[in-house]
Amino acid sequence: MKVLLLGSGGREHALGWALSASPLLSKLYAAPGNPGLVQIAECVPLSLADHLGVVRFCRQNAIEFVVIGPEAPLVAGLADDLEAGGIKTFGPSKAAARLEGAKSYMKEICFKYGIPTASYTTFDSERAALEHVRLFFKAPFVVKADGLAAGKGVTIAMTPAEAEGAVKDFFSGAHGSSAGHEIIFEAFLEGEEVSFFALCDGETAVPFGSAQDHKRAFDGDKGPNTGGMGAYSPAPVMTTEMSTRVMDEIINPTVRAMAAEGAPFRGVLFAGLMIGFNGPKLIEYNVRFGDPECQALMLRLKSDLLTALLAARKGVLKNLTPRWSDETALVVVMAALGYPGEYKKGSVIGGLDEAAGEGVKIFHAGTKLEGGVLLANGGRVLNVASFGATVAEARRRAYSAIECIDWPGGFYRRDIGWRAL
Repeated sequence: MKVLLLGSGGREHALGWALSASPLLSKLYAAPGNPGLVQIAECVPLSLADHLGVVRFCRQNAIEFVVIGPEAPLVAGLADDLEAGGIKTFGPSKAAARLEGAKSYMKEICFKYGIPTASYTTFDSERAALEHVRLFFKAPFVVKADGLAAGKGVTIAMTPAEAEGAVKDFFSGAHGSSAGHEIIFEAFLEGEEVSFFALCDGETAVPFGSAQDHKRAFDGDKGPNTGGMGAYSPAPVMTTEMSTRVMDEIINPTVRAMAAEGAPFRGVLFAGLMIGFNGPKLIEYNVRFGDPECQALMLRLKSDLLTALLAARKGVLKNLTPRWSDETALVVVMAALGYPGEYKKGSVIGGLDEAAGEGVKIFHAGTKLEGGVLLANGGRVLNVASFGATVAEARRRAYSAIECIDWPGGFYRRDIGWRAL
């Protein structure tokens, strides 16, 4: 089977690595790919915004299945256009992708169908939002962009000034046009945060692993939110009992709700959860694999990824039972100095061959090759992933590998996995 994988980040490198092990695969293409994917796929310079160009490439190269990695093309309807062109695709429709593309829509679905989540208020006016902060501020105060903001659209404000700053940043366009035109104030949820994944085929949902992310830029969960500075899987808080509750109270009701709304969800449903005293509550949905959670999941997955994604597309998930390693996987993100703010591109990276070893896999995210030299080309640049019998062993392997990497232009958190330890 010829497969096209769309995307260029660490998530896509991990998905490509897992797909390349499938006995069903005859050839893997990646667009646009990255220097890590070059080793396992033929990378092609397609723009994910050029839907007609992607469809044309698929027809010209007899692509039988497309896997869409990032959220932006899903929200823009790329899966719809590929399916309309007769090309089987893993990823939700534009209508279903609103679960991530518009947080207010997700909230409406939750309240309409009784899915537990935090109370909220939306504003499309800076003046009205600032007035609400002035009248009703109580720390911690959660401010969210309604649309896509690359994991950086959430502020947990401890002072009125922080909340006002988040509002002004949003309405000044600091998060870009994809962040939408509304801002959301949400009640702060107490508990332990966890990422939970489920494959869905429009009717059936199958659990597909859990992880815990580290959103803040610096050690001790300090600094601004990022797209994710590290993760480990599985999440200890997700016991068998809790996983069952999440499926019964959150995932399955959402799948039924989306079908009832005429937008059946087919793809991977990524639930950001808060596990509190009274059980799980939904913080938000994403409609693709998490990054860097996906990297940890792929290290642990023992069954065939391509078979699982095809089952979701074909509507036969009820026959699927994914198999997982009992070991723990842990990922440390190496980012460019200055991230998630302004950062420089072009710094030289060395030592990756020395870093890769037993129980260690390095996934490329924001890198490029120039004249045979590996350069940093993004904010989050490398994912050093490892596995071990325990979190402590996986962590030791990851940080030992990082010591071999020669990249003065980068930084990383030194406490990934602290909660599990």
